[in-house]
Amino acid sequence: MKRIGVLTSGGDAPGMNACLRAVVRTAKARGLEVWGIEKGYTGMLEDLIRPLEARDMANIIQRGGTVLKTGRCLEFLKPEYRAQAAEKLKAKNIDGVVCIGGDGSFRGAMALWREHQIPVVGAPGTIDNDLFGTDVTIGFDTAVNTALSAIDKIRDTADSHDRLFIVEVMGRNSGHIASYVGLACGAEEVFTPEINTTVDKAVDKILEAQKKGKKSSIIVTAEGQKPGRAYDLAEAIRKKTGIDAKVCILGHIQRGGSPTASDRIIASRMGSAAVDALIKGEHDVMIGIEKNDLRSVPFELATQRDKKTSLDFVKLSNLLAF
Repeated sequence: MKRIGVLTSGGDAPGMNACLRAVVRTAKARGLEVWGIEKGYTGMLEDLIRPLEARDMANIIQRGGTVLKTGRCLEFLKPEYRAQAAEKLKAKNIDGVVCIGGDGSFRGAMALWREHQIPVVGAPGTIDNDLFGTDVTIGFDTAVNTALSAIDKIRDTADSHDRLFIVEVMGRNSGHIASYVGLACGAEEVFTPEINTTVDKAVDKILEAQKKGKKSSIIVTAEGQKPGRAYDLAEAIRKKTGIDAKVCILGHIQRGGSPTASDRIIASRMGSAAVDALIKGEHDVMIGIEKNDLRSVPFELATQRDKKTSLDFVKLSNLLAF
């Protein structure tokens, strides 16, 4: 192993730059060359591949987003385009790759190894925290804290006007952000894709709380398949109760911003470990963290096994809300 490539792929996540920094500087310390692949898998196809030096990583650990840029590459779903990308890597004499991204990115990485024997080790960079085999992913803690800060402000308005607010957080088909934020902000109800909470149950709780003198409420919901689920919930509640629920969709603010200390630390540990895994001859694996210990998790396991939202968090949130 003499020369490695590194890319950030899929949705951006706070801490990707910290991970990139760790990859480059660990590789340099181990005597390796590092080449950065810009714009994710699109950069592989378009040959946007350039050398990176340790000093190129100065002053990026605190920055959100990714200095290598990122994106989603639909062409990479087709074997003929993956073959083109593999040829570009081989032409640059790249012996292995570190991929910082989520489940879709890791499926592409699996294909590079299985079809073209290019070793890839992944670092899980996604705010959704939906990859099996790791307690947390890079960016999750920052996203939770960003959402929590916003909801704290929304609760001030909810309390001032005696209103019900429905706040939608990101997470796609994962309810991890919603369950963590719901417990941390004192939400009266939490809707996630995995937990069967109905509108009728939520309405019953809100009306019962109002009878006890509670004037304002916050409901947290995961976005589900597409943004806008909160509007459907608000309309359903209005029809059942006449209550005019206000909606706030937090959206992409959760993906940006300076990473928390926790995200910087796990990103640095995972990035460094990914380089060492490549040097040891590992491939087709993700660096996960479990009970604070780093471990290699096969991509197939990380992407195909479901990582369930903690039902205990939602139960405790419901218990403490009223």
